[in-house]
Amino acid sequence: MAQTLPEIRALIFDLDGTLIDSEQDLIHATNAMLGELGRPELPPKTISGFIGHGAPKLVARAIGSSVDQEQHSQALQIFLRIYEAHKLDRTRAYPSVREALEKSFPIPMAVLTNKPAEISNSILRALNLARYFRLIYGGDSFPTKKPDPQGANAVLAEFAVPPTAALFIGDSEVDVETARNAGMFAAAVNYGFGVHDRTAAPADIYLDRLTDLIPLLSRK
Repeated sequence: MAQTLPEIRALIFDLDGTLIDSEQDLIHATNAMLGELGRPELPPKTISGFIGHGAPKLVARAIGSSVDQEQHSQALQIFLRIYEAHKLDRTRAYPSVREALEKSFPIPMAVLTNKPAEISNSILRALNLARYFRLIYGGDSFPTKKPDPQGANAVLAEFAVPPTAALFIGDSEVDVETARNAGMFAAAVNYGFGVHDRTAAPADIYLDRLTDLIPLLSRK
C-alpha cells in the first residue's frame, strides 16, 4: 500500500522489537525474577509472547493469576531491578535502524513504548539513538498505555501534525491497534518478536528492514 500513503510529516516508533532487539535481556530478567521467587523458569518463546504490553502485564502473565496485588508488586520490583542491571547485556539496535533514522531525521520522530520511560531513554542514549528523537515516551508517561491512543495523540499534538499525515511503526498488533485508534497509518516490521495477528490487525505497510521506509518518505 505504499502508493496510497500521503506525505508523511511525523514518525512514531515502538521500541522493543522495532528499533532494538531486547528479547534476550527481557527473557533473562523474567526468568531471574521467577528464580528469586522460587518459581520454575518459563520457555523463552512463552516470555516473548508476553512482551509488548509493559512490565506490569509481562510480570503478571509470568507469575500467573493466583497472586495478590502485594505479591505482584513485589515481583514487579524484582523484575525491574534485575532488568535495570542487565538491560544492555545483549540488547542491540537492529540492522539498518541507524541508517533509517539518519535518513529520516528531517521528519520529526518520537518513540512511544510501553517500557518505562527512564529505562527507554537510558537504552537509547547508550546505543546512541536518542539524538534522533524529539520525544521519548514510555508506559509510565501517561495514565494509559498502548493501544490506547493517548500517547500517540500527545505526540501528534506536540508535533502539530494531523494523524492522517503520521505513520506509526511497530512489530506487534498492539502497535497497529495504537495507530488505528489514533487515526494514523500503520507500518509493521517483519522482524521483531511482538505478537501480531496480521489477519485481525493488518498494517498498511510491511517492512523487511527499517530502511525500507526511506523511499516511502521521499518528497515528490
